[in-house]
Amino acid sequence: MTAYLILHGWQNHRPKDHWQHWLADRLGELGHQVTYPQLPDPDDPDLEVWLGELARHLAQDAPDVVVAHSASVLLWLHAVARGIAGPGDVDRVLLVGPPSPSVLARYPEVAGFAPPSLDLTLPGPTLLVAGDDDPYCEGGAQAVYGDPLGIPTTLLPGAGHLDLNAGYGSWPSVLEWCLDPAAEFTVRPER
Repeated sequence: MTAYLILHGWQNHRPKDHWQHWLADRLGELGHQVTYPQLPDPDDPDLEVWLGELARHLAQDAPDVVVAHSASVLLWLHAVARGIAGPGDVDRVLLVGPPSPSVLARYPEVAGFAPPSLDLTLPGPTLLVAGDDDPYCEGGAQAVYGDPLGIPTTLLPGAGHLDLNAGYGSWPSVLEWCLDPAAEFTVRPER
């Protein structure tokens, strides 16, 4: 049994049709321990509050795998920068669809999530997956995050922000990666 922690992004109230909910359900059905918390005030999140929640879940749930989407990618990077998550705390991490600093700066609700310095050491193998046309990541995820962090990046053609608007309800390849880190993100969701 593997323990998973799934972290949602800004304005995400964990809708049943979102790929993260779908993933949590599938992993649970397979007998894994899954924590998919509703983070406080998703429409007007406070980085310090979310960091406190993340620290609590890391201590309480001891996840092996973390899957973070959108603003929670930045939450994860802040946690690493502050030593809340460190080497050996998790086996691997999937960062999906992070917004760029320029986009975050336009929204007061999430401006405080602007990334920390990216000269940090990520705990455990980390993979970045993003749409090659993500409207929330000006400059592209590989250039903004993947290259500076020195992590493998998979860009999915036409995948947008990898959210419901982009057709990402069920997402078989994310489940495949959760079960086998060698799996590739090549499967597009059914539309």
